[in-house]
Amino acid sequence: MKVVVPNSNLPRVLIIGGGFGGLAVANALRNKPFQVVLIDRHNYHTFQPLLYQVATGGLEADSIAFPIRKIFNTHDNIVFRVANVTGIDPEGKRVETDLGALTYDYLVLATGSTTNFFGMKDVEEYACGMKTVVESLDLRHLILQNFEDAHQDLDPLERDQLTNFVVVGGGPTGVETAGALAELKRNVLPHDYPELDLRQMEIHLIEAGDRLLAGMSDKSSEEAKDTLERLGVNLMLNTQVTGYDGKTVTTNKSAKGIVAATVIWAAGIKGVVPDGIEDTSIGRGNRLQVDEFNRVKGYEDVFAIGDVASMSTEAYPNGHPQVAPAAMQMGERVGRNIIRLVKGAPLKPFEYFDKGSMATIGRNRAVVDFRKIHMKGWIAWVTWMFVHLLFLIGFRNRAVVFVNWVWSYFTYDKGVRLIIRPYKRKVELDHLDPVATP
Repeated sequence: MKVVVPNSNLPRVLIIGGGFGGLAVANALRNKPFQVVLIDRHNYHTFQPLLYQVATGGLEADSIAFPIRKIFNTHDNIVFRVANVTGIDPEGKRVETDLGALTYDYLVLATGSTTNFFGMKDVEEYACGMKTVVESLDLRHLILQNFEDAHQDLDPLERDQLTNFVVVGGGPTGVETAGALAELKRNVLPHDYPELDLRQMEIHLIEAGDRLLAGMSDKSSEEAKDTLERLGVNLMLNTQVTGYDGKTVTTNKSAKGIVAATVIWAAGIKGVVPDGIEDTSIGRGNRLQVDEFNRVKGYEDVFAIGDVASMSTEAYPNGHPQVAPAAMQMGERVGRNIIRLVKGAPLKPFEYFDKGSMATIGRNRAVVDFRKIHMKGWIAWVTWMFVHLLFLIGFRNRAVVFVNWVWSYFTYDKGVRLIIRPYKRKVELDHLDPVATP
């Protein structure tokens, strides 16, 4: 069986993944003499930098997702199919999916990344990742369910487990999530749950390194640390998680551990590589090793971009940052290089332009680094909001997110606190009834 796509005599460029990188390749090839086939397991593109706001009730999922078909519905040479890739046959220039096989002339792997639990099976079993819309919604439902369950007749330890939160990873995602939880504790939960003593609620942020936001400046790191401490977050630097049984987090610093029914894992990611690529092409972090043109090691017609690609350079010996700007720039360059390939022109190497880094830590609090420029506080917070609105796809999404942010700013409220689809806990407290499956 073959995936049904329109017949075409044009060279076929097959793109796997509708993230930032995959969309950039397709955009570079729109209205060009190619048949572009884009495959993704979802029919929407996710704006991942705002997933933590979905998880903490600040935004609804559909405001950070956009239908992929709508992005390209005016470009006749771009075909989109929803499919799961099951394997790649580079020799036969064919991709296997759950819908059947699809041949290609050029293949672009923009498969992105998934949560890296570093081989800790118990943590993988019980902790919550936050890489997809579904995971963020599950986390939001779990957070709200915890507070609903905390109203039952529980002993103090069980109540502590339900109202304590551990965020693992001191990068932008971890810092932003911890800050959002602290804002919930301060401004929202006391009104929703007046019967609970939320002074007992604890938020822990665990980082294996010696500072937060390791990829940013020392000034940003210190600002994030000071701000989170003022918000009441318990910071644990130079601390490694050694295990989690669904109730207690153990670390290399504490034999007793931290009681928490919710652990949010933001400590690392690894590339998603489809079956069929030679192991010799896969490097550190399960990323595909690519040359200066983003061609996968050992292949002439297979490219990799974004989180799944590792291009070693003098400035980035371990590969470029796994962030949206890098994926988008790689995608645009690969698209243009494929055009040059067909024309017989020499390829142009990829050069990353670092547009800076930023992280928000809470209301009126953020840090921004751009070259030698450092901003913090309100101006950095406004800059962070403007940049994120700019990169959202679709006017409606920008408008909805902006209105939500304005509403939250003036009302100190997060409006999306609905348990639409109860999330079944993998571990239940001893006497609580299991939550019904969706």
